[in-house]
Amino acid sequence: MSTLGGSGVEVSGLAFGAAVIGNLYTEVGEEQAHEAVTAAWQRGIRYFDTAPHYGLGLSERRLGAALREHPRAAYTLSTKVGRRLHPSDAGGDDLGNGFAVPATHRRVWDFTADGVRRTLEASLERLGLDRVDVVYLHDPDDHAEQAFREGYPALEKLRAEGVVGAIGAGMNQAEMLTRFVRDTDVDVVLCAGRYTLLDQSALTGLLPAAVERGVSVVIGGAFNSGLLADPRPGATYNYAQAPGEVLDRALRMKEVAERHGITLRAAALAFCAAHPAVASVLVGARSAAEVHDCADQFATPVPTAFWQELRDTGLLATEEPS
Repeated sequence: MSTLGGSGVEVSGLAFGAAVIGNLYTEVGEEQAHEAVTAAWQRGIRYFDTAPHYGLGLSERRLGAALREHPRAAYTLSTKVGRRLHPSDAGGDDLGNGFAVPATHRRVWDFTADGVRRTLEASLERLGLDRVDVVYLHDPDDHAEQAFREGYPALEKLRAEGVVGAIGAGMNQAEMLTRFVRDTDVDVVLCAGRYTLLDQSALTGLLPAAVERGVSVVIGGAFNSGLLADPRPGATYNYAQAPGEVLDRALRMKEVAERHGITLRAAALAFCAAHPAVASVLVGARSAAEVHDCADQFATPVPTAFWQELRDTGLLATEEPS
């Protein structure tokens, strides 16, 4: 277990990302979603992350229902603010936003202080809880001014009031997260897809700044949305079809991993976890079998010789991990 910044909130090294049980891309049945969360608990995962965005609240409802079987003090839960859900009678589905659910609501960007509180209150209702441990500003890329001027101070106030234990921001980029680390008093940032075997852009500013400031980093997207889990033609890289040169690099990494008796999945998770700024690595799993596989891979030791071969062949440019 690691503590997020100076907050006292603890997280497990491997975390459960609940976007997939919000029907990310394809439907997941109620029982299957429940079994995935149960398997995570069985494997010692005690940090669970969700958001209103994931399945228009479906992820929060399912996660809250599954965790109700366990003592509230025994796990850490994070959700996000920045998108409020408004009822909609437009009909259709939400696949345009990536989720296989009916479009019963529409998302409204809102990083105002009032919006932050209202979004959190609605999340608590869906989760069936009276508190969450961590709240992130979710994807404020195009709303930076409002997020820094209104959203962040609102989270800071909630933390001071004891409503939440830790605050931060979660994004698919490293640059603005670096600004949060340097210019605010966040406890943690969630960085998706920017510190992986294929993309180390978070090393330029974010991770060194986090170490310097004592801010924790949670890494999401360790498999770059699929390519590092199963590199093959047609695999996705950052939510689009992987370019040929990136696919080739992943396939070469897979060959090196197999020569060293490990999987590329194990190497991808180990790479993310090894940096001193990183407190936890989020994995999305849509079934108990996927959870067990991720837990097995996370527990697999990766030989030092593997990292060295990646460097020697030019497949990895960083000295991390040592």
